[in-house]
Amino acid sequence: MLYMHDVWVNWFEGEENGYNVCYFHEWRKDDGIELLDQIPLLYITKELFSYIENDMQEIPKPLLDAIYKRAYMRKGHDRTVLEYASIITDGKEILIFDTIGYRIPVRKSRLIPRQEQLVYDMIKNAKVQSFKYDGNNYKKEYHMLSMPPELIFGLTRRERQLKQLMMMGLDQLWTTNNLEELRYWLTEWNPKRYPYIRFMDEKAVWTALYEGVKKGWSDRHEDFCHKLIKGQPFLEKMWEIENGQEQNASK
Repeated sequence: MLYMHDVWVNWFEGEENGYNVCYFHEWRKDDGIELLDQIPLLYITKELFSYIENDMQEIPKPLLDAIYKRAYMRKGHDRTVLEYASIITDGKEILIFDTIGYRIPVRKSRLIPRQEQLVYDMIKNAKVQSFKYDGNNYKKEYHMLSMPPELIFGLTRRERQLKQLMMMGLDQLWTTNNLEELRYWLTEWNPKRYPYIRFMDEKAVWTALYEGVKKGWSDRHEDFCHKLIKGQPFLEKMWEIENGQEQNASK
């Protein structure tokens, strides 16, 4: 088995989609960077890599068995064993995961560029390892709170976070399904449609609103998001944290 040593990680916990596991250039000063003393490296199929990178499904048992207690984290003089943790690559993309004792990839991280290059060097003469899993019946499901990649690609870390926040606000709006409220927010997004909005039913208003805001990100989106989440303490707090992070990053 291949191993890497002294690997820096920046864990993103509970992130279902790989696009939210930030590459090194988007790491922030106050991210909790950790050092792994040792971790196995697996060269796996493209399909299995995507399955682990872009979901929170159970990892195949043969893979878990292969990496059981083979990774260690270093904190000062303490060396802690990680039950199931590994670097995985399909030859193009690279990801580290840690199940924190479960059977799903709870924490995910990218590598720093120098260590990414080391992975590519290490697998040059290696063969792809095949692990049996129920991939034939697997199909990734996207929805409003787990957006398809085409709605996310090209956005910065801050823009992705704010867009996720906007989608959480929209999800609450959809759950409430109040016609007047829906009409109000569609008018807020697209005032020019007001003469027609007054005669639209819930479904038509919702479709027009979601289709209108789902693509890209702009100052207009940001302004709409800020207004949408007002009065919702949890979402407002997330807004403050993200904008605080941006200010810190620009200093």
